[in-house]
Amino acid sequence: MRYKELGKTGMKISHLCFGASSLGSVFRSTKEAESIEAVEAAIEGGINFIDVSPYYGHYKAETVLGKALKRIPREKYYLSTKVGRYGKDGVNTWDYSAKRATESVQESMERLGIDHIDLINVHDIEFQANMDGGLQKVVDETLPALVELKKKGLVGHVGITDLQLENLKWVVEHSEEGTVESILNFCHYCLNDDKLTDFIDFFKSRGIGIINASPLSMGLLSQRGVPDWHPAPKPLVEACAKAAQRCAEKNYPIERLAIQYAVSNPHIAGTLFSSANPDNVKRNIQWANEEPDWELVKEVQDIIGDQKRVSWANS
Repeated sequence: MRYKELGKTGMKISHLCFGASSLGSVFRSTKEAESIEAVEAAIEGGINFIDVSPYYGHYKAETVLGKALKRIPREKYYLSTKVGRYGKDGVNTWDYSAKRATESVQESMERLGIDHIDLINVHDIEFQANMDGGLQKVVDETLPALVELKKKGLVGHVGITDLQLENLKWVVEHSEEGTVESILNFCHYCLNDDKLTDFIDFFKSRGIGIINASPLSMGLLSQRGVPDWHPAPKPLVEACAKAAQRCAEKNYPIERLAIQYAVSNPHIAGTLFSSANPDNVKRNIQWANEEPDWELVKEVQDIIGDQKRVSWANS
């Protein structure tokens, strides 16, 4: 496992990181005992950065993760959670107010059983972009509330997350220097989409750490095929299916290649994947510590062809 400092935070995080969304049964029904084993497998495999959110499974992911963390020494991991996006029974809710952000941090710490959050993120800011106040509310209200918690020692560092890279850049540009210490972006540094590379120099110039998420592009890059709920357009789905078939013919699962590719960029501090299956966690760690077959990477990207960088709206 390799470790790299996340921007200027002082946190040296593993190049492969554990996303705890699966613990909230957001992709499939999960068993609590198995989920806890998955977290333990991640730590035992050298992963030291765990990301979660109150949104995942309507607090379930944080609750289950909290039970797992009781067994793990605090110095073994950095913990990241989020504010702003919530939901219950399939109904999304968003609240980026300072009051709710402050309350949310306290609630997360209780569920997680900790007294300090290493990184607190404003979750999926593009939704606030479409509400009253727009992204300016994140700048004027959400982020200052989190900075206050940082001053009080309840959180260590402050970041923002989104699918849309342009939104992340806008908030950084309109915030006081040093406020945003890291960004988390998903589905934009994977085999079918490397748009994140267009923004790396900007974030690095501001001293901002970069976290990449969803190396399988939310299931597009998988042998079992894309889940029914996936928002990707049909031509992209079909192109990725052809790429997965080609990898299978070479006895090189596309998941393996996707993980290896996603962790290969030296300018990205860490890449998040999520699984509640301890065997999958161990396998992904093994893959992430291998060099990708670069000829196959090129072949896969050629198959994806003009569907490369085709994206979709967050949901």
